[in-house]
Order: sequence, then C-alpha cells, then structure tokens
Amino acid sequence: MSASQILDTIESNAEANIQIDEQEVAEVVSSIQEAQYFDASSMAPLTPVSRAAIARLRAFTPPSFTVWDRLPLSRRAAVLILLFADRRGDLRVVITMRAMTLRNFSGHAAFPGGKSDTLEETPWQTARREAQEEIGLPLDSSTLPAPFRIEHLCELPFSLAMTALAVRPCVAFLHSNDESGNNAAAVEDNMIPRLDAKEVAAVFSAPFHNFLGPEDEVPAGAQIAGKKSDWYEGKWINWHEGPWRMHSFFVPIHNQKVCKPKIREGGQASIADQLDEEDDGLERYKVWGMTARMLVDAARVAYGEDPEFDVSYPLSL
Repeated sequence: MSASQILDTIESNAEANIQIDEQEVAEVVSSIQEAQYFDASSMAPLTPVSRAAIARLRAFTPPSFTVWDRLPLSRRAAVLILLFADRRGDLRVVITMRAMTLRNFSGHAAFPGGKSDTLEETPWQTARREAQEEIGLPLDSSTLPAPFRIEHLCELPFSLAMTALAVRPCVAFLHSNDESGNNAAAVEDNMIPRLDAKEVAAVFSAPFHNFLGPEDEVPAGAQIAGKKSDWYEGKWINWHEGPWRMHSFFVPIHNQKVCKPKIREGGQASIADQLDEEDDGLERYKVWGMTARMLVDAARVAYGEDPEFDVSYPLSL
C-alpha cells in the first residue's frame, strides 16, 4: 500500500468515526517512504548506457592481488559498492555516513565495509557481512524478497587507507526484474536498511556516472540545490612524498530519501542531528578521500571513460 493509499484510508476511517492514532500513521507512512529506497516499483529497466556499464564491470579482471593475500589479518579490509537502477534506468550507488562514535573517519561518507574476520574470509564475504551489520542488507541472497537478487560483478585493486588498511572494493548490482510493485510489502519488511546504532548515522545514494564529471548531471525536468558547479572540488596534495589528487563531491540529498537510525545514541545522535540540520540547509553530503577515489575508479571501469578532471594515475581498462 502506498503512502497516498494510506492517507485515503485514514480519511475514510475518519468519516466512520474510527479513532486514528496520528503518530502511528505518520510512522507507517515514513516506513513506506523508506521502503522505496529499495522498492522494485522505484526501479526501471537499465538504459543502454547502464547495461553496458554493468557488462564492463562484470568482465573486469583486476591485476593479481598477491600483496593483499600476504598481508596479516589486521591489515585486510573490504567494502561493498552496491549499485541499483533509479526510475530512469540510470545507476546509483549506496553510500553511508559513519557515526561519530567510530574511532576512525567518524562522520565521514563511506561504503559499507570493514576489516576481515579471518584469513579465510574472502573480500566479498567481508563486504557482505559488514553490509548486513551496517545497513541490514541480507547476507544470504536467497533471503532477499522477490524479485530482488544481488550479483557480485567484480573486485577492484585495493586502496591503502591512511590507517594502513588495504581496502578491497567489491562491486555488486541489485537486480529487480519486476516493475509491478506487488512486492512492496516484502520490501518494507526485509529491505529497509536496518542501521546499526554503533556504526551508521545515515544511508543515501548518488548518481554513479556523475563521479566522472565536475558538475551535477541534472536529468530533464529535475532540480538541484545550488549550482551545478557545487558538485565537485579537487586539489593536489602531497601524500607519501608524491603528488596526489584529492577529490571531493557534494551529493544533493533534497531529491531522495535519506535513511537514518530510528534510535540515536551517544556520538551517533550528534552526527545524525547535524545531518538533519544539513537536510534543511546545505542539502548536500560531502563524499571525499578514499571513498571518492574508489567511486572515480569504479566509474572509470564501468563507463570506459576518463574523468573530466585531473586524476593521480592512469587506469588500465
């Protein structure tokens, strides 16, 4: 049942003098809006450009990871780059905002992910386990409500974090082949991000192809906050005694549902409340550092294009 249908039902019940708890109704409507984050009815068949991007990622063969495989367990980590189709069939990518309670990179935009648990755990297993803990994405794809399924597309070369972690990006695609919307109830029950109170303050998404350009890519008829040039800032810095391009992207969030934890505690409450203020003001979330670099590299592989801004190194496709 959609939010509008619920409101119609409320009005009908009011005419019948049935007592309605407005707070409960508001919570139900909010839940349905959140469910649209992964709702099949909000997805569309992929555009030809998006289909080609998925095909390139599926066919991508990364260089050998012999260095990563020799690292001690304490240095291994992986993240999940989860793609899905929006209503236009364009690809979007899921991003989280880390809670202030975390020791490293608190309050920063990041992918779901974390350290490996065992030497036998693969990067894909690490990324999926962490995504389950952080955003409630079911670990076992067989438990996803129909028509959803997750396809593991590829793994990209690891990036070295400032904490000396070797982080492997695992790219996946959330398929939805049913456009009827009949599975909305199952989606609401099983696919709404169940945000972990210790690690995640918010979940949002961004247009994947836009990480190759210096300005907002605005679909026909759509509106953005501020100017198109507000999307990107870049500068050269010194890192490990060499030049390094630092990317910063500013993702509009006024035109999407940002999922946040219903229960806020400690430092998480601080960042979540700050995000609430930004929702009413800046209307953009900053994505920068290693996460931004991974997004640029993943988009370069997917679309077979070079960015329209400077990068630190060539990418062999």
